[in-house]
Amino acid sequence: MHLPNYNDGSIVNLMSSILAAYGEESTYKPLRNVNIENLKRSTNIVLLVIDGLGHEFLKRHISSSLSGYPCHRITSVFPPTTATAITTFSTGLAPQQHAITGWFVYLKEVGSVVKILPFVPRHGGSTLSLANIEMHQILKCDPISSRIREDNFYITPYYLYESSYRRATSKGAEVVTYDSLSDCFTKITQIVRVGDQKKFLNVYWPEFDSICHSFGTESPEALAHFRELEQNIDNLIRALKCSKTTLLITSDHGLTDTNPEHFINLNEHPDLRDTLSLPLCGEPRVAYCYVRPSRVNSFRHYVNTKLSRYCTLCSSHELIKKHLFGLFRPSTELSDRVGDYILMMKDKYIIKDFVLGENEHFLKANHGGVSKEEMYVPLFTVSC
Repeated sequence: MHLPNYNDGSIVNLMSSILAAYGEESTYKPLRNVNIENLKRSTNIVLLVIDGLGHEFLKRHISSSLSGYPCHRITSVFPPTTATAITTFSTGLAPQQHAITGWFVYLKEVGSVVKILPFVPRHGGSTLSLANIEMHQILKCDPISSRIREDNFYITPYYLYESSYRRATSKGAEVVTYDSLSDCFTKITQIVRVGDQKKFLNVYWPEFDSICHSFGTESPEALAHFRELEQNIDNLIRALKCSKTTLLITSDHGLTDTNPEHFINLNEHPDLRDTLSLPLCGEPRVAYCYVRPSRVNSFRHYVNTKLSRYCTLCSSHELIKKHLFGLFRPSTELSDRVGDYILMMKDKYIIKDFVLGENEHFLKANHGGVSKEEMYVPLFTVSC
């Protein structure tokens, strides 16, 4: 089991280092692998987050000039998944404080299980924004873009521009959109090269993760896209030469490949499903279970006897106390959003249920678990 290092070795500590470079204090300590004084001397800091680029994958496949730059292995947060980790990049806080705990989140405030990034009910339909509910009401902490006083930019795919999540996490930043990989890197270069004022660029590239989900991490499609990323990063480094820029390249999580024999469909376990008061929340690799009080013993017995080969049963309350989600005082919403029990999936297993309106499907690569493939991400520091 590979757990986050919130003391000085995770992506939340990286964000503390960036905030320190702009003279801002943080709840969490800076990352031990980052020289803050060098960051302070940089005219530009570019944080490039490549969704899904795990450290283990990188070790196997890196072949570009990036291999010549310092690269440290750091941890994601728990669970190591996009919704949770990207919110850490946006807020500088661990899930213990921001309480965005996975793709499916039970929001007691609205009485519904929600796909948190698109901000729609789990069964589908219209965004909650049409009901006058906005993400900033759910995410009750300020984004780092509202704290950095220098010019800062939030660079994101064009199709995410209108999302309530984007609005909540980019307050205070100039939002710049792109429609391709080359366009993304062109926008970075243009922003860096305009003016000599100090700037921060928070850049998000999601496509690698999407390809891995659809085809697997070792697929020709994923490897081809990684080669494209390497080439574009090489070009970006050359384009930023002599601009007094520090380019920080990292990721939100890695992925592990899963095969059909690793799929646990809750619909095939009706006795277990009947002990639950809500559908499974969180992720297929780490599932939050809301258990009917009168069925707790049945729930625990079923998991410990029928599913023990596939998962470890944990008390949500105990994992909060053990600081798996972060250090310091937890958000008042956290316990509501992680249920009563957590199923930590072993090896490559995943567990899913399906509600009315959902198509039954399983992805070829998943994240959110505590394997080294999912938990560890790279951090390149490139001085341009």
